[in-house]
Amino acid sequence: MRVLFVGDSMTIGAGGDHTWRYRMWQHLTRTTPHGSCAIVGPRTALHEDSHAYADPGFPHHARAHLAGWGAGWLHMAPVIEETVATYRADTLLVSLGLIDLGFYADAEQTLANAELFLARARAANPTVRAVLLPVIPNVRAATDPEFAAECVRFNTLLAKAVAELSEPRSPLLLASAPADWSPERDTYDGTHPSAEGEHRMAAAFAEALHQAWDVGGPYRAAPAL
Repeated sequence: MRVLFVGDSMTIGAGGDHTWRYRMWQHLTRTTPHGSCAIVGPRTALHEDSHAYADPGFPHHARAHLAGWGAGWLHMAPVIEETVATYRADTLLVSLGLIDLGFYADAEQTLANAELFLARARAANPTVRAVLLPVIPNVRAATDPEFAAECVRFNTLLAKAVAELSEPRSPLLLASAPADWSPERDTYDGTHPSAEGEHRMAAAFAEALHQAWDVGGPYRAAPAL
């Protein structure tokens, strides 16, 4: 299994973060046979090209990703085909949409960009599979009803699209969003995940992989190595 993490600032992380990618790497290392899972992608740095991960022992090869600060479906759709082809990714773990809805597009256009992303990923690998995380509203949603409604609208459209576009040879999963996500507990600034939030995001992907495809096992939070 060759896993590609795709996401925005919640996925790339900033200097001093562990990132949910790290938590997911820990989980896969514990729960999959040795050598059966590789983390792939063109980037390894945190935001602003920092390499100051909270755990300096996080192996360089496991830091790989396709994530960017301020990135959305809009930005990832044009680059996913080449990335999947180059790194031979077969499993995509994707957390995108917050930036699109917040700055670039409405729910319908964001869905169109997501569908384009999936089509291009399949053009590179017709058997690629993907787990998609619904948009987790940030603190802005608490004070901007229009934005909050757009997040709900997009998540509804995304769920329908996943059901319609999933194929036996190229399955799609919609992960369950972390229940009762709290910006106070699960983020450190209203958007970006705290340690608790990192674990909860990783758990959402881990549970989807385990329950649908028997990859890994139930998620168990572990301290930094």
